[in-house]
Amino acid sequence: MPEHREDRQHRGPNVGPSRRTVLGAASLALLPGIAEAQNAPPKAATPPAPAPQPEARSLVAGPATTRFKPEPAPQTALWSFDGKTQPPVLRLKQGETLRLRVENKTERPLSLHWHGVRNKNSMDGVGGVTQAPIAPGADFTYEFTPPDAGTFLIRPLVVGGSSEPSGRGLAGLLVVEEKVPPTLDGDLTLLMQDWRLDDQGALLPFGQVPFAASSGRLGNIVSVNGRVVPEAIEAKPNARLRLRLANGCNARATRIRFDGLKVYVVAVDGQPTDTFEPLRATLPFGPGTRYDLLVDLPTSAVNGAITALIGEGLPLATITTKGEPGSATRPPIGPVGVNRLLPPEVKLQNAVRREITITGGAKLDKSKPEIEPAYSGDPTKIWAMNGISGGAGLAPSFTVKRGQVVVLALKNETAFMQGLHLHGHAFRLLHNLDDGWEPYWLDTFQLPEGRTARIAFLADNPGRWLISSAVLERFDTGLWTSFEVT
Repeated sequence: MPEHREDRQHRGPNVGPSRRTVLGAASLALLPGIAEAQNAPPKAATPPAPAPQPEARSLVAGPATTRFKPEPAPQTALWSFDGKTQPPVLRLKQGETLRLRVENKTERPLSLHWHGVRNKNSMDGVGGVTQAPIAPGADFTYEFTPPDAGTFLIRPLVVGGSSEPSGRGLAGLLVVEEKVPPTLDGDLTLLMQDWRLDDQGALLPFGQVPFAASSGRLGNIVSVNGRVVPEAIEAKPNARLRLRLANGCNARATRIRFDGLKVYVVAVDGQPTDTFEPLRATLPFGPGTRYDLLVDLPTSAVNGAITALIGEGLPLATITTKGEPGSATRPPIGPVGVNRLLPPEVKLQNAVRREITITGGAKLDKSKPEIEPAYSGDPTKIWAMNGISGGAGLAPSFTVKRGQVVVLALKNETAFMQGLHLHGHAFRLLHNLDDGWEPYWLDTFQLPEGRTARIAFLADNPGRWLISSAVLERFDTGLWTSFEVT
């Protein structure tokens, strides 16, 4: 979770969002006509024609190739959307409906999870839970209206089969623009992925138990927007840029540092927040995490970088100025808005409280750190929540009524940091004594090994929702559970 220069606490009664349905009726007045018409039976009112549905966009998942290693190494065979190695960025205005027909021309079942969207349940995109997976050669149409503006990750998610389509390259972004967006000189997306390749540039095999039982599949090549890092960004001096950063890696959690740039965070996990500068110019960046940043470039030359703290530092993107400075005057950087669909306060006094304990994975011998972690159990049930590995047909672990506040105590009894994702909702990360919470909404966070964290959310979205690992090899081997909102 982000660190702030100020430690804000929020207290007070809950003021939940209200939802009203306004029903209208139409009447038809019949004017008298000639005698024959007066004696005829009245004509039925003609219902208005339904509004035409927008034509569904098409997105085809299938084989492709790209170059990650210089010649004479061959190109890498991977999977992509529409044959383009740059991941798609779908853009909508808040209030618009997305209709997207996904064709699966890969060799594996597929479904697309809209990571962070407080979606309707049937469109959440968890193959084997909220929908049947899209079989090879078949298609499925997603249709929903995102309630919130923000930056959201498109990620394959199929029970028992998510790691491979993601590790082969299937990912993208959904950008829902505010109805009144800030004035900008550029709105840029930066999607980080990593790739595990052999010396010849081919993807190494999937389904390896040692990876699933430990840190997950970590790549040895990092890309941004489908290209080997760094991504080069040029802008005019004095430009104001919005940078939308997202971590689409299978498992890689890192920190990112801003070198030569003064950035302000304006949204975390898609939800707007009070504007703040990252502490020590760094932010945690786990799988599934997104940040919206605003940066004003100086009028003089600048050579800035967004650096992942991998090894001695790996630049993900460089930002340089070029050309004549812009002359536009702007107000100071500030918040991009307030999401009034989320409650301003979360009332904890009458919350439904549940505990979830995470167990499993490889064992570490702390006295012999040079020895690799070892696992010898069932390779399909490596991880568990409350002693149960997630799998097809798993019943919800608890049920709550719509409108109830839920507090989950999540305890990590494994030897590894756990990235966790709450579906269909946004939550507050509570302080240790339940006397306040971090001043931003989240849907994904990192839980250190041996630690317990509490999250609180308003269960206002009906359906069956997952609490899942953001590390896809762990998700495939049991690290998820679900709950139901009725």
